[in-house]
Amino acid sequence: MSPRQHDYTPIEEEASLINDNNTSLKKSLEFKSHPSDINDIGDINIALNNGNNRRSTNWLHLTTEKLIIVSLAVLFVILGNHLMQYTLVKTGELVPTGPYRLLQSQEGKKFFDYYDFYDGADSIGSAGYNMYVSKKKAMSLGIANVITGESVSTSNDTSDDTSDQSTEDEFVFMSSAPTEEGPRSSIRLEGKTRFERGLFLLDVRHMPNGCGVWPAFWLTDEASWPRNGEIDILEGVNGQTVAKTALHTSDKCDMYAHVSPYDKTGEWEWITGIPNQYTGEPDLKTSKEADNCWVMAQHQWANEGCTAIHDRNDTIGGPVNDVGGGVYALEWDPENRHIKSWVFSPREDMPQNLIEAIETASSEDASKRIMPDPHSWGLPYAYFAIGEETGCSADHFKNMRIVFNLAFCGNVSGNRFARECPTEAERYNVTNEFSGQLDPVQTCNAYIEANPEALEEAYWKIKGVYVYERELEEKKKKPVVSDTTSNDNDGGEQS
Repeated sequence: MSPRQHDYTPIEEEASLINDNNTSLKKSLEFKSHPSDINDIGDINIALNNGNNRRSTNWLHLTTEKLIIVSLAVLFVILGNHLMQYTLVKTGELVPTGPYRLLQSQEGKKFFDYYDFYDGADSIGSAGYNMYVSKKKAMSLGIANVITGESVSTSNDTSDDTSDQSTEDEFVFMSSAPTEEGPRSSIRLEGKTRFERGLFLLDVRHMPNGCGVWPAFWLTDEASWPRNGEIDILEGVNGQTVAKTALHTSDKCDMYAHVSPYDKTGEWEWITGIPNQYTGEPDLKTSKEADNCWVMAQHQWANEGCTAIHDRNDTIGGPVNDVGGGVYALEWDPENRHIKSWVFSPREDMPQNLIEAIETASSEDASKRIMPDPHSWGLPYAYFAIGEETGCSADHFKNMRIVFNLAFCGNVSGNRFARECPTEAERYNVTNEFSGQLDPVQTCNAYIEANPEALEEAYWKIKGVYVYERELEEKKKKPVVSDTTSNDNDGGEQS
């Protein structure tokens, strides 16, 4: 509402003499106008305040402009540094050969934030007898959640303040559920982050196990498979007890004559029974090491890849679950020209450095985190040579993300069901209508549909996943060896 009109009064005249410091009105001010003019004091205050507000607004305006300028300057500096670092990495002047730094500590309630839930049928290549469900449905079915439980310290420090201590920890629980249609509702997690290298640690307290069960923890780029590679870190079917690490790639990735037996404790998986290309009959007389990573390599099973197996038969499945789990570690280090894989179970056998790295990974104080040092862990069971001067260039593996999944039967577990689960196969026998013989895949499916009590063991219980990458550092230049000639040592002076 606009102020009412009135004559100029002594009050306003005196007010015009007030300085910019908003000095109070003098007591000698006389009111010679109508008494109602006392209300005009409010108008004076408004005018004075408007003056101050204009100055405040101008100051804020200038301050905002300065903040914007400073923010833009900082942004340009950051972008400039990133661009410079990107250029140095691309030109090979900066290389990831420094100590490891923590990228992700996937634990507890934050675990699922690192993943998307795939919703749909299994891939054609796997053809599992299951349907993967959304996060919302998984939570409602109770097959994906975070639980609490007791965790016993694995530290090798036996001092009074650390030994025999147990705490309430959070664990990630993932399983499956039966359906009326037959295929089980299950879970497939696909990581949101893409990697070009890294050290990946899985601290698992229980893994899915049993006949018809096919769990996996792996790295891949499905959209560009097999061109961008696949690394299977933990995978087993039908209650297997020997850990394996497998690489699946495009052509020209061969480990033959590039991996010394002294680099690892395990060995290559041996292949036999490949059908003769002319007769189709299994060749049981010929055996070959699975050391060619190409998914279509000759004299290997389709999509066999190069597969390294552990030297112990208690490194996956039931034996690991019985001792409270273990830690699976994979080092993908193209700059140092290798991929290595370890299994540490029982947990008491873990190297002290690995124990401390995992136990401090979630510390908010970065200075208290212990960084992993794979050199102190002993020989890996699996070793793959990649990069320069090997039979497999490093670009066979790129843009990969972490995947967890729990499948049933399908092209691997199903096809091997009769051979690896003979008791269950005999009970749930389904005959192929064309051959009249037992159909291993359909028999496996019938077993899953029956929802036996044994499937209660088909669940993940995970303490955490920890991802590290090496720090960038200036590439060390190779020393130049001079070509010394005989003239340098002839004892005479040169003219």
